[in-house]
Amino acid sequence: MAEVNVSERARIKREHQQGHYDDETLYKVLDSHILAHIGYVIDGQPYVTPTLYWREGNKLYWHGSSASRMLRAQSKAIPVCVTISHIDGIVFARSSFNTSINYRSAMVYGKAELMTDTDEIERQFELFFERLSEGRWASLRPSTAQELKATSMLVMEIEEASVKISEGPPNDEESDMDAPVWAGVLPITTEFGTPHPDQHLRDDAAPLGKPPKPVIC
Repeated sequence: MAEVNVSERARIKREHQQGHYDDETLYKVLDSHILAHIGYVIDGQPYVTPTLYWREGNKLYWHGSSASRMLRAQSKAIPVCVTISHIDGIVFARSSFNTSINYRSAMVYGKAELMTDTDEIERQFELFFERLSEGRWASLRPSTAQELKATSMLVMEIEEASVKISEGPPNDEESDMDAPVWAGVLPITTEFGTPHPDQHLRDDAAPLGKPPKPVIC
């Protein structure tokens, strides 16, 4: 278990005991989600854009339309900040001050770059779709040249990162323990439901494969 790079901009200041800086914890948080929020600046104006992502090694990947202003800006290797958050529960305390949430979050810094190697782009698309559904890539028709031209893929080496994890029961004041109010944790989970087939689905269509593991939470 190695420690990821972390400078003062990434190091946890408040509730610093909840901070984690090892790659194993970071990768677990990253790999149990598919939605990230990417912060960046264009002409002095800050933006935060939600997008699907995936990880291989110490790199994050995401894609979108070649006409996207977001991707065009990020492809110039500008600094970006990627955040991933899981809400695991509401922590109901005996006071409003101590009420909080249980969560896992990651903040990752780096510079996004536009990918140009078509073979590597195809390989990364395969990794992405296999994350969504096991065996999915082999059942899809091949991408056309026009589709590939209309799609951009970015890669970002993780330069530094931090993880913050809050978990456990409420941290009430001793003087509040006898208060006549419910206290504890209300768990929050996200689960995959029953798939809804498209109305035009053929009878001999390849079945939907297993969803991502671990389950997005």
